[in-house]
Amino acid sequence: MRAFTAAAVTTAALTSLALAGGAQAAAPSGHPASGLPLRTLAAAHHLRVGTAVDMDALAGDATYTADTARQFSTVTPENVMKWDTLEPQQGTFDYSQADKLVKFAERHGQKVRGHVLVWHNQLPSWVTSGDWTADQLRAVLHKHITDTVTHFKGSIWQWDVVNEAFNEDGTLRDSIWLDKLGPGYIADAFRWAHEADPHAKLFYNDYNIEWTGPKSNAVYDLVKRLRAQGVPIDGVGFQGHLDIQYNPPADMAANMSRFDKLGLDTAVTEADVRMTLPADDTKLAQQADAYRLMLDSCLATRHCISFTVWGFTDKYSWVPGVFTGEGAANLLDESFQPKPAFRAVQDALAARP
Repeated sequence: MRAFTAAAVTTAALTSLALAGGAQAAAPSGHPASGLPLRTLAAAHHLRVGTAVDMDALAGDATYTADTARQFSTVTPENVMKWDTLEPQQGTFDYSQADKLVKFAERHGQKVRGHVLVWHNQLPSWVTSGDWTADQLRAVLHKHITDTVTHFKGSIWQWDVVNEAFNEDGTLRDSIWLDKLGPGYIADAFRWAHEADPHAKLFYNDYNIEWTGPKSNAVYDLVKRLRAQGVPIDGVGFQGHLDIQYNPPADMAANMSRFDKLGLDTAVTEADVRMTLPADDTKLAQQADAYRLMLDSCLATRHCISFTVWGFTDKYSWVPGVFTGEGAANLLDESFQPKPAFRAVQDALAARP
């Protein structure tokens, strides 16, 4: 999903949170989200728990930075590995912000989810406005994937290789990639990513596939077909952007299970649960139930390997800037106080495996 402008992680911010041997940072004095961190609780389930990272916040907000280090065992770049940031001009790459996140993760014993190689959104204008032939655009895509994955080789645990390629009715999204290259671009992207880093786990990632229906069925059919063709796809990411005004995906566990049975890893990759503002106790309880449902679905799926929230504090949420009148979508409020959703996640992870 979209987020906002990135900035450098300062040396001072990282130094202040240096951890011996990559252990967890201590919670700030008096921090309410005390007790065992989520990453420790999740480890008992052989699960990694992660967050998308806002690089501005990581650079300038000590509480945010400490919580990112302490609570999570994986990090996902909210923006700084997207094409418009990495390659704003053709052939000119800027890895500086993404490299800082990778170094932060290494410092704190975290794995990195790379996000994202192929998407219809947040493309630089030189890609979208170019008068490409099919062969030319194919070469552009091949080079971007190869250069990006090669640069981060050995540092990325999971790559979101192709993101949001389907419409709600299960048809392929009309994008520059489909228009110029045809549906084969999806298989090509996975092959090229695997060639560049054979050890990274390669994921297809999408939203609204938590429910069983046309979109989820289309993704299932795609990945089943790719597996049968020998395409190196390792997993499917269920984004998990929910809204309490809609019914939650009650069949999510069964839905994830059918992907599991194909021999694929699964992951919840971008979980948040928004609501119409202002928040109240009833809405926060519904939100907590939705988070718990997604996490329980992951825990019930044998090869669900990670559960990632799309930001953890309302202070830096993308939601209010995109959904007018909505927000309060994260585990902690704008003052880093834990909400019922945080406690629900904590309780689910604290339960005996």
